[in-house]
Amino acid sequence: MSRQIRDNVACRRLELDVNDQAIFGIYERREAELVIRYVETPRPLRGTGAAGQLMQGIAKLARAEGRNITPLGGYAWAWLRRHKEYRDLLN
Repeated sequence: MSRQIRDNVACRRLELDVNDQAIFGIYERREAELVIRYVETPRPLRGTGAAGQLMQGIAKLARAEGRNITPLGGYAWAWLRRHKEYRDLLN
């Protein structure tokens, strides 16, 4: 099932709800860049692919906005390196 991420502008978080829990990425928008500071996943959702769903949504959002992604956190960086279809977004 494809889920939509939401932009919580006030908290600078891109969020995805899964099983009534929020996975989020702290971000900063700069000119042509979306900086992902880190991704946080609640313990019960770790290892379920939920963070990957969030990252896929973030990648699609960045592409739609014409931005590159600068991953500062380890998970975001590793996810972009593993997914060749989005590697062109890696800044």
